[in-house]
Amino acid sequence: MNDRVLTRVTPDALPPPRRDPVDPDTIEAAARIVHDVRVRGEDALREHAERFGDRRADDPLVIGRDGLQAALDSLAPQHRDVLVRTADRIRFFAQAQRQSLSALRLALPGGEAGHSIAPVDRVGCYAPGGRFPLPSSVLMTAVTARAAGVGEVWVASPRPAPVTLAAAAVAGADGLLAAGGAQAIAALAYGAGCVPSVDMIVGPGNRWVTAAKSLVCGRVGIDMLAGPSELVVLADDGADPAVVAADLLAQAEHDPDAWPVLVTVSADLADRVDLELASQLASLPTKATAERSIRGGFAVVCQSMRQACDVCDRIAPEHLEVLTREPEETALSLHHFGALFLGAGSAEALGDYGAGPNHVLPTGSSARFSGGLSVFHFLRIRTWMHLREPAADKLVDDAVALARLEGLEGHARSAERRLRRGA
Repeated sequence: MNDRVLTRVTPDALPPPRRDPVDPDTIEAAARIVHDVRVRGEDALREHAERFGDRRADDPLVIGRDGLQAALDSLAPQHRDVLVRTADRIRFFAQAQRQSLSALRLALPGGEAGHSIAPVDRVGCYAPGGRFPLPSSVLMTAVTARAAGVGEVWVASPRPAPVTLAAAAVAGADGLLAAGGAQAIAALAYGAGCVPSVDMIVGPGNRWVTAAKSLVCGRVGIDMLAGPSELVVLADDGADPAVVAADLLAQAEHDPDAWPVLVTVSADLADRVDLELASQLASLPTKATAERSIRGGFAVVCQSMRQACDVCDRIAPEHLEVLTREPEETALSLHHFGALFLGAGSAEALGDYGAGPNHVLPTGSSARFSGGLSVFHFLRIRTWMHLREPAADKLVDDAVALARLEGLEGHARSAERRLRRGA
């Protein structure tokens, strides 16, 4: 084909992974905002929120539970029911994850040790509010936090639409900060007026949000530093090109910088997907965004499924769809991805909209060392030990020896105090 929609690249010429989620200039500018909110609190938060169009001067900065519930009550019943059903599915999956963890107790010489599991006290959940309201992000973050047992949950979102407020009510949020960007992240991290400082900040956002999260990390916990969204579709010659194209476009309409990628063992399928992309783009309401993203994506035609799986692992994408004849068998050769979608029925869009697993996922190849948002992000695994008898002489001897190897005599003497011999 002479006019390909997706650029063709060879397996040996993959674009480099987008490992830096935000550029240095944004980090520098965000740092000034974060510092200002940290120092001046609510006044700075209001000024930046108004400057960036998050709110008007007469709009409320914080919406409490009553306001969130009022938004839910005003929603059309069919829309309210969608939010409730989606929240139920997310909660069901998250509660099952929580139940897979348990406290630990095991015997040691002279006593026992183990771990306990406890949620953090307070969480801030960010939900983007740019071109479109994203109530799904409110549900994914706040419902999961509640399922983990978090006691206080705040949502932050700029220019929150009624459906965003309603989603916060369904998720059981304690309040919503009607601000976004670096100023909202700073307010959640350090507190501002009636917005308390939280222990952890989670949720997707633009480069300003990501930059601010990187700056406050350490002061608070964060889930991840996520860049533009990614989808890799791994397909053989049995895949439906119309379905492949539809899934790539669904990802592409997120953001002009989103990364839609096709990896296939069939050059003919790649050609047919190109035709479908051109056809489906023509009637897509979000064509302006999706077309830019598609032009930034690419297709990789491989010589074998083994080579195709290797390409997918090298990309380590946020989302990975497997549209092959035997998707579960293919998946055995895949190792690096944020979330896996097996078979033609498992559209990534269904994951976005609450099938159960979370849609807040690692990007920029960070799936090589991290996973998506889950109840585990909100839980602390705290170890303990109780040595009731000063009889663990070998343990003490080894501790003394190691302490002196490291030159820490105080440690050695502390351990020696526990020796039974010499008592």
